[in-house]
Amino acid sequence: MTHEIIISGFGGQGILLMGQLLAEAALLEDKQVSWIPSYGQEMRGGTAYCAVIISDERIGSPLVDSPTLLVPMNLPSLTRFEPQLRAGGILILNSSLVAEEPKRKDFTLHKVPMNDLAAQINPQTLNVVGLGAIVKLGKVVAKESALKAIDKTFGKKFADKPQVMASNKEAFEKGYNYQ
Repeated sequence: MTHEIIISGFGGQGILLMGQLLAEAALLEDKQVSWIPSYGQEMRGGTAYCAVIISDERIGSPLVDSPTLLVPMNLPSLTRFEPQLRAGGILILNSSLVAEEPKRKDFTLHKVPMNDLAAQINPQTLNVVGLGAIVKLGKVVAKESALKAIDKTFGKKFADKPQVMASNKEAFEKGYNYQ
């Protein structure tokens, strides 16, 4: 099984880290993984995105032209990437920032108010809320793997701040359990 994923949003929303956490979780499952960020001048305020491929087989190309899973965290991202989403794919929409309905109907749509859920904990946990939603709704990696990836990625950096680790795990659960 191969999952081709695009996660996109404003620079500063943690888009690239969300992709990194997803890729790390897949590596923990011994999957083949590709992660390509795009940020350049877009880092703060513009549209940043990353492409993640998770596969049981060797990945021939790291480019994602027709994702099976799309996670637009804002309206410009929905507008830009919706036409590329593969028919029958999954769209996990950040309904906190995107009130507009997608134009197409040939995919499964999940609306998750990610900013609102993160605000209940700490707005900086938005990307981890998104990761929880991706893991539950996209079924691309196991929940346990994602939680291990959070531990591995944040563990050393926040070893002296257990409240940060706790808030990230709570944020993951909020996204995971929303629907």
